[in-house]
Amino acid sequence: MAKRSKGTKATVFQCHAPAAHAVFLAGTFNEWSAGATPMAKDAEGDWSVALDLKPGRYEFKFVVDGAWCCEPGCQRWDACTLCVPNPFGTMNLVIEVA
Repeated sequence: MAKRSKGTKATVFQCHAPAAHAVFLAGTFNEWSAGATPMAKDAEGDWSVALDLKPGRYEFKFVVDGAWCCEPGCQRWDACTLCVPNPFGTMNLVIEVA
């Protein structure tokens, strides 16, 4: 078992994409690297990964089969309280780690 860095909290990210072949997590915690953080798929088509993050606010997106998205099929941009606009005219998800 890997030792957690002092002051970090295990934070689980999940994405429902049953038809996807590969899903990665990209965000402010990994310099928006599209291939740095692979996610694992379960039998129900949910992808997940746990990261040890320091307290703070992080923005992120999923990279599903090469396409950047908040969640496959998500069309709630104008009403989503979990998203913020980004400089590219799309949205990013936001998480606050306590």
